[in-house]
Amino acid sequence: MAGKSGLRRDSKHRVLRRGESIRANGKYQFKYHIGGKPHFVYSWRLEPTDPLPVGKKPCLSLRELEKQIGYDLDNRLDPLGKNITVNELVERYLKTKVGMRPNTLANYNFVRNILKNEPFGSQKISKIKTSDAKLFLIKMQQEDGRGHSTIKTVRGVLRPAFQMAVGDDVLMKNPFQFELAGVVVNDAVTREAVTKDQMRKFLKFIHDDVVYCKYYEVIYILFHTGMRISEFCGLTMKDIDLEKRTININHQLQRTSKREYVIEPTKTNAGTRVIPMTNEVTEMFRAIIEDRPDYKVEKVVDGYTGFLFRNATCSHALGTQIQSYGQQV
Repeated sequence: MAGKSGLRRDSKHRVLRRGESIRANGKYQFKYHIGGKPHFVYSWRLEPTDPLPVGKKPCLSLRELEKQIGYDLDNRLDPLGKNITVNELVERYLKTKVGMRPNTLANYNFVRNILKNEPFGSQKISKIKTSDAKLFLIKMQQEDGRGHSTIKTVRGVLRPAFQMAVGDDVLMKNPFQFELAGVVVNDAVTREAVTKDQMRKFLKFIHDDVVYCKYYEVIYILFHTGMRISEFCGLTMKDIDLEKRTININHQLQRTSKREYVIEPTKTNAGTRVIPMTNEVTEMFRAIIEDRPDYKVEKVVDGYTGFLFRNATCSHALGTQIQSYGQQV
């Protein structure tokens, strides 16, 4: 209501500032503009010291909300963007990622599904402090039993997502900008390279075994070239030059979550390379090529054909068997 001086006052005769008013139900309202468009915030209390009406949920006072809005506008932050949840921020961030490889997309979907089932994902990004971010990752490990690699993957999405919010002038600080090592325990198993003696024993067993002997040339090549199995499975006849004794590695064969085969670039730029072959490796490839039938119909995957083995499926299955056996030994 307005007094004799023309100033609007509340029921306690306190002068209401510009933009402040009281609705019919007794709720305080503050009106402000962004880009010429009006926006509103509401509260049941004008000052922080005002008692909360019976039956109403706890909330910041109108003057506290005004202070937050003024701070955001003074620092050129977007007060509206701060109201989005962690899940909404992640969705917005993932929309900026285009041209992703199938495996990368699968990892993003994995993180998306984890956050959808976590109360953390429903929180407003403006409420997330660095300690909240750390406690969330600790909970994932200690209470949920998530492994270090999973936690690293989740944080690998959350950190750039929150950094995007900083870049968009929504937040002042990224709560995930900390070293992971000081927060969660790295319980990942350290891999140890086999010794030359172990390699010789392994190859001898493969050579003499009635089941695995058919894979001897393949395993010998993998040991002596350092190729990834996905690179080996993607090899075509054109990639092998027995005269120059070279292997051209510029792609790999992968299988998506939908069990579809795709050709992808090498894992890193350094992965695109030409590998020289020793005499022994050359002979192993020669034996494989000589045993390869002349098929009337070749398997084609993303324009690649003439795979070293019968088709992409057989090639990938071979790699899977080698991996499985290697883990057992």
